[in-house]
Amino acid sequence: MPAPATPREVHAQLLDRISAGKWTEVPELYADDAVVEIVFAPTPPRRVQGREELRQRFAALAASDEIRLRAENLRVHGTDDPEVVIAEFDYVGLYPATGRTFRTANIQVLRARDGLIVETRDYHDHLAFAVAGDRADQLLAAVNQQG
Repeated sequence: MPAPATPREVHAQLLDRISAGKWTEVPELYADDAVVEIVFAPTPPRRVQGREELRQRFAALAASDEIRLRAENLRVHGTDDPEVVIAEFDYVGLYPATGRTFRTANIQVLRARDGLIVETRDYHDHLAFAVAGDRADQLLAAVNQQG
């Protein structure tokens, strides 16, 4: 039986699947009780818990073909904790509905155990996503409603 994938390998698999648009395969990289914190999300949810909730979110992306992403300029840093890696990368994105493209920097802190993601803290530029998706006004209205 092969050894489980390392955190670095799991992160590479994650970005490979996202870049290939294999949204329905992404949840299989997560543990059943995984926690994803979307730290800079301007609106809820800022925390997604469990593979099933992740499966629903990624299935919605797959069904909508709303966005296409490709990861570039990846730099992965090890930490003192063998389960944790910190990844810096750019997303080059396309919103097919608008034809707009964008590039945005990202940081992800990922914890993997036994070859599965158990926790991430994701730092994405949500304003860049919203502007390119022609949803900046919606984003601003939602943020204003939160008070």
